[in-house]
Amino acid sequence: MLCVDFETLLTDYLEGVTGFETNRQMAEHAMKCPICHETLSAVKSSVAACRIASVPEPSRDLDARILQKTTPQTAMTCEEFEEFLTDYLDGFLPANLYHRWERHAAVCARCTELPGEVVRSIGACYTYISEEKPLPVGLHERILQATLGTATPQEIKAPWTARAASRFRLWLDPIISPQLVSVATMILVAVLVLTNTVSADGSISGVYDAGLALAERTGAQSQMLQQQMNLEQSTPPPAPPPQKQNNDQNKESSNGGGRPESNGHKGR
Repeated sequence: MLCVDFETLLTDYLEGVTGFETNRQMAEHAMKCPICHETLSAVKSSVAACRIASVPEPSRDLDARILQKTTPQTAMTCEEFEEFLTDYLDGFLPANLYHRWERHAAVCARCTELPGEVVRSIGACYTYISEEKPLPVGLHERILQATLGTATPQEIKAPWTARAASRFRLWLDPIISPQLVSVATMILVAVLVLTNTVSADGSISGVYDAGLALAERTGAQSQMLQQQMNLEQSTPPPAPPPQKQNNDQNKESSNGGGRPESNGHKGR
């Protein structure tokens, strides 16, 4: 056996799939050739080390890098990443964009730290807002000067339409409010009665379920009644029984009134 053949059959030899004659030749060649013997020992040691070694944990961006290489059309640009950053932090990002956004955050070195920086900035803003600070001196006057052109406060009236609507609401409130209260009370009482009597678990959903069940039973009963009516209409009425009197009359008419003619001939 040559060294090339030994290296070709080495994997099958170690896995035990070669025949008896091939195993004998491999062992004989390994004993004669020191290079192949060293190769056999190194491969055996490597296989044993791989079998006892633990599987390494995949990196955080392994899946993202695989998808970026295999499906580059689904990759997200840095501009799109920044555009969807607010929706991601608010939890309003759809599922397909959510996974693309996270893959870009794991792969792009420029955008990886951006979400953390934004979150820390928002937290700092909330911290500063919670700490009440005194107003600067003259702020009120500067606002008036910038908006009205004068530092003296002026009386500003609302438009006549808004004032008329406000007065109209003042007139209608005493009339409409009691009616709304009574209607709301009646609705509340009806809901309480239905939930305590109709509902099985005392909830509004139970009332809805009970109503559906009642509707189904009513529909089934009406369907059964309709089937019975259709069956009665399709069945023909029974024939009337033959009358005995008519049968007797028919017999008398056929026999000549019940007196046979042979008796008259005998008397004569």
